Amino acid sequence: MSTKTNHTYALVIPRFEDIFHSYYSGEVIRGVGVAASRLKVDVLIHITDRFNHEDWLAGPLNNRDLIDGILFADINGDVNMLKKVVDSGMPYLVMNNIFMEPINYIAVDNKTAAKEAVQYLIKLGHERIATISGDLMTQAGKSRLEGYLEALGENHIPAKEEYLTRGEFLRSPARQSARNLLNLKNRPTAVFVASDVMALELMDVAKKMGIKIPQDLSVVGFDDNPLAEYSSVPLSTVSQPLMEMGRLGLEHLHQITQGKAELPVKVMLGAKLIVRESCAKLKKSNEDTTYGTR
Repeated sequence: MSTKTNHTYALVIPRFEDIFHSYYSGEVIRGVGVAASRLKVDVLIHITDRFNHEDWLAGPLNNRDLIDGILFADINGDVNMLKKVVDSGMPYLVMNNIFMEPINYIAVDNKTAAKEAVQYLIKLGHERIATISGDLMTQAGKSRLEGYLEALGENHIPAKEEYLTRGEFLRSPARQSARNLLNLKNRPTAVFVASDVMALELMDVAKKMGIKIPQDLSVVGFDDNPLAEYSSVPLSTVSQPLMEMGRLGLEHLHQITQGKAELPVKVMLGAKLIVRESCAKLKKSNEDTTYGTR
């Protein structure tokens, strides 16, 4: 017999490198914690495998005597398993994903925000704009890449294959991608990076190669991680309301479990470009220069 008296929710977070130092995870958990305190509910954090999600339907996660609902921090593209959770009848809400289907979600408009960031670089005169994308298993990673490509396309700028690199939202792959980009013969004059942590790796590689930011290279990140503002060159970035997403996510899930929400719940949050010192107008001399490796 269950002895649970409070509402108890599971926050499911995919496991990845540096998860406990992740700005995304930290802000989402902080927002969920604020809502949990206000609602006087309990939250269990469940760190799941990134690829095998059988545990979403097993153990305590699918036991209504123990768990009142599941809040997914992300689903890493596993829509099929998510639909099995939906079919099981367990109340749920997905963060950081947008669905055309009748699925409950709260998400940030990553594509529009990324597009705005790249359009800003284009307005500064840049055409040789590269990207270091995030994890393309995640919708956020794919949407930011789509925004980058759409901005180039609308301005009739070809997307060069050598400018399309991946950093997986991780430091080491981002650093290698930075080296690859900055050693190109026709080096980019600007880079849109899908997270601030990866952007800071790019900036560090550039510094070690003697490439000045923003004089030689403009950089825009994504997240508005506090580290970005206090780096050696304050980083232009996209501020997304991650804490707000976590807070609203739990509040909406609580309403769903009580039958007070109009289903499906679909909430889209906006993001804002923050202009700092890591970008500059492209000088004519830079535009006409073919850079060699350093």
